[in-house]
Amino acid sequence: MKLWKYPLLLLGSIGISNLGEWIYLLALNLMILEMTNSPLAVVALYLIKPFATLCTNGWAGSIIDRLNKRYLMMGLDIFRAILLALLPMLSSLMMIYMLVFFISMASAMFRPTSMTYVTRLIPDDQKKRFNSFHSFINSGGFLMGPAIAGLLFLTGPPTFAIYVNAVALFLSGIITLFMPNVEEELRMSNHVFSFALIKEDWQVVRTYSRSFVHVMLVYFLFSWIVMVMASAVDSLEVAFAKEVLHLSNSEYGFLVSIAGAGMMVGALVNTFIVHKLSTSFLMGGGTVFVAAGYLLFAFSTTFTMGIIGVFVLAFALAFANTGFLTFYQKNIPVYVMGRIGSIYGFLEAICIILMTILAGAATHIMPLQFIVMSGSMIMMIAAIALCFLMTAGTPEKSCSNQLNI
Repeated sequence: MKLWKYPLLLLGSIGISNLGEWIYLLALNLMILEMTNSPLAVVALYLIKPFATLCTNGWAGSIIDRLNKRYLMMGLDIFRAILLALLPMLSSLMMIYMLVFFISMASAMFRPTSMTYVTRLIPDDQKKRFNSFHSFINSGGFLMGPAIAGLLFLTGPPTFAIYVNAVALFLSGIITLFMPNVEEELRMSNHVFSFALIKEDWQVVRTYSRSFVHVMLVYFLFSWIVMVMASAVDSLEVAFAKEVLHLSNSEYGFLVSIAGAGMMVGALVNTFIVHKLSTSFLMGGGTVFVAAGYLLFAFSTTFTMGIIGVFVLAFALAFANTGFLTFYQKNIPVYVMGRIGSIYGFLEAICIILMTILAGAATHIMPLQFIVMSGSMIMMIAAIALCFLMTAGTPEKSCSNQLNI
């Protein structure tokens, strides 16, 4: 328990922040809908997050790698808490969108920052177990977040739920203050933040990608093909359930609940057996089963087949994500992790936006089920290739000395 004192504290902070994010999302949707009575205004909220990621991730890594991660995480949490507390006070829709944009920018910076901090804090022999707990907490947030939001909506208006989330984020920031300082110095003071510095950091990421092609290919297959195709297929999920499976609203709600249950059960099983499984099996095997679940869903002709497919993909996702996080932490040099994570995330966001638009446009010229089948088959091909690469092994040599950091 002494060894897990700080990891458990960090997991608590992550759990509070994750729950708060679900509450914020649902409460903000209701608040905007009440203000405007326009579904289009609510849809616009979902475009802000990827746009904020594109505007942030290209340069954020240059700051993340050169600032103290603990202080940066705490600052980002408190910054988001303050902006959230201001949201209900605004009456202008454009001002609300602007604040949501800045909150989304801070969230985009927080993810690679926390990844780097976790990598420094957690010893290598505990990383798999920590990541399995992390996956379990995320799954719990998926189920508990909307439920807590619903209870808050019963006790007060959506603005009350937003204030609760602001308090939750502030508490998360305070918890981070009690975490150990894993860095000895602030290195940003030795650099002037400029376009030239950003360009230099992009070159560092390019050098790393060329030097460690195996790691790059694994990342490419998992994040830029499997996860991107999953996002594109997910965007068609409602239309598929309605038009192909002919589900009612209540049946579709049950399907989503099954996905949440599968994710939760998978994460729970994962925490118990993760120490017995290799990273290559978690990531490679987990991704193959995720793709198999999507394929089963895509070829479904009945409600029962659809339920089985959704449960399998959600169950396996916990294993795949744990494997990916562990692989990432063990193979990306910690001193450039912020830059690599941000720039790769930037490119991934572009891929997701383009593929989602392409999938949506394709529904006007091709059958919906064919598009979902095609996307799922591409996922399976990439998953099998990923499984082969993970089995082939990953170079263990350190690359930090080869990079200009």
